[in-house]
Amino acid sequence: MTPAERRALLGDDVLAHIDDVVDAAPEPPPEVVERLRRIFTQPLAPPLVAPAA
Repeated sequence: MTPAERRALLGDDVLAHIDDVVDAAPEPPPEVVERLRRIFTQPLAPPLVAPAA
């Protein structure tokens, strides 16, 4: 979904509210960031490979 599609679907007021909530959220502790980094860079499942044609 493009930003323009998201804006058309949700509207400016909802997007502004989401931005406010995100800005008010505390930063995650370093150990959480590190755990998430490992999850996203080394997933347990093998990558999906398209079948040969």
